Amino acid sequence: MKRLLPAFLLMLGPCTATPALAQQEKSTAAFAYRQLDDAAKEQEARALMETLRCLQCQGQSIADSDAPIAGSMRSLVRERIAAGEKPEAIRAWLIERYGDYVSYAPQFTRLTWPLFAIPLVLVGLAALLLRGRFRRGGGR
Repeated sequence: MKRLLPAFLLMLGPCTATPALAQQEKSTAAFAYRQLDDAAKEQEARALMETLRCLQCQGQSIADSDAPIAGSMRSLVRERIAAGEKPEAIRAWLIERYGDYVSYAPQFTRLTWPLFAIPLVLVGLAALLLRGRFRRGGGR
């Protein structure tokens, strides 16, 4: 019976996770929860982090998320800012790696042009409809 217990626990795998083990899964990246010493660079990094979406939470920026991947992304942003890299270069690298979805400020490309065009088309249609309604005397 004693020999079967370890085999049974191995079969359970992640089902036996405890809160203590879950805490160990937090990001171990150097700057995930630690700010840069240079206040100007930290402000630059923070501004960029506010515009990047957490891939796990999807509704939060990486600055606000506690997800491990957000911690890793925060650390990466801070490390690259500290090394002198420009925020737009970091954003471009993250978009290349994770796709356009990672950015709250989508770039105008042949794939994202509908995001910019559809609101303009809807406003144009609304203007045409209202124009026609007002020409007829307010719809009476």
